[in-house]
Amino acid sequence: MKKHKVYLDHNATTPLHPEVKKSLLMAMKVFGNPSSLHQFGRQAKALVEKARENIASFIGAHHEEIIFVGSGSEANNSVINLLYCRAGNHCRIPNSIAQKKRIITTKIEHPCILESVGCLAEAGVAVIYLEVDNYGKVNLAQLQDELAKGDVVLVSVMMANNEIGTIQDIKKIAEITRQHGALFHTDAVQAVGKIPLNVLDLGADYLSFSAHKIYGPKGVGALYIRKGAPFCPFIRGGHQERGRRAGTENTLGIIGFARAIEMRKLEMQAESKKLLLLKKKLRQGIEKNIGAVSFNGHPEDSLSGTLNVSFAGAEGESILLYLDMEGIAVSTGSACASGSLDPSHVLLATGIPQEKAHGSIRISMGRDTSVEDVDYVIAKLTKVIKRVREISSVPKAG
Repeated sequence: MKKHKVYLDHNATTPLHPEVKKSLLMAMKVFGNPSSLHQFGRQAKALVEKARENIASFIGAHHEEIIFVGSGSEANNSVINLLYCRAGNHCRIPNSIAQKKRIITTKIEHPCILESVGCLAEAGVAVIYLEVDNYGKVNLAQLQDELAKGDVVLVSVMMANNEIGTIQDIKKIAEITRQHGALFHTDAVQAVGKIPLNVLDLGADYLSFSAHKIYGPKGVGALYIRKGAPFCPFIRGGHQERGRRAGTENTLGIIGFARAIEMRKLEMQAESKKLLLLKKKLRQGIEKNIGAVSFNGHPEDSLSGTLNVSFAGAEGESILLYLDMEGIAVSTGSACASGSLDPSHVLLATGIPQEKAHGSIRISMGRDTSVEDVDYVIAKLTKVIKRVREISSVPKAG
């Protein structure tokens, strides 16, 4: 079988959509500062506002409820920043919010959430981490119990997990949160453009998303802020974004973001159906050809293009590197830092033992993934796992 390149790390980032590339080339001619009053600035401003309207419409929001930021991580940090304001930075935060002293999140959030609330904890804010079941679903009973204790300012729960693909019942979680008078935020970076959603139906106060996860450019994201929800600027020093995010707008990126959203409107449904079939084929191929494997994440409430697999008797980093030599790009939840290997915090939270978590990889497919790609991966992965297990010191038992 001829070696070729197969990119299966779309949850990390996606290639630019051809239509987005065209829009970026057009946008390069528009160099004016959107804040300038002359014709060059007005031209850029008009394009930014048109993009804002298109993006807002896609998630069922009003255009004034969208602010552009540099990334999904910045959007998430902007929401957590509300609690820094509560701790002493005077801003437009009502006393009813400022006086509350607890925040609720989960053990499987993106590091930008976990590290941000960790800073809050060091500053004296009580942080409650919700447990999840073996599929990665949030413990709603625990959420109810913690909210019933009162004094919760914010609940932040990721909509679709970046590692295992599990999708939460955000509408239910938001409803429970509202019943107890707390604000609700969801990190929807992996969800927007992959699954249908409407912010009014969800009932979220804040929702974060990003362009480069949906075939748009890197360096641009968006934050939905429900009209009337309290907000404090994370980046100060300018009047841009109605005073909510200082810094000259990334006109080029925003235009590309809007075009990526437009293409999602046209392609998302068909792509999701295709990816579900490819995931089923990939899973069946792995089960048929490789022994002692298990699949992580919810079997149904999961992103159509995400498959997280654990291989007994193998290290995820070794699998990744051997696949890379075959032209196949995947990822692993483990991270190599300072000479030590740390298993995925997401997998550990679902109850998977450290040893098993170390032998896991994430395969995330996208719009260009083909049947031929899946066949190639099954063939190469079968050989790679056999090779890795032969040289591994990890016990082979499944």
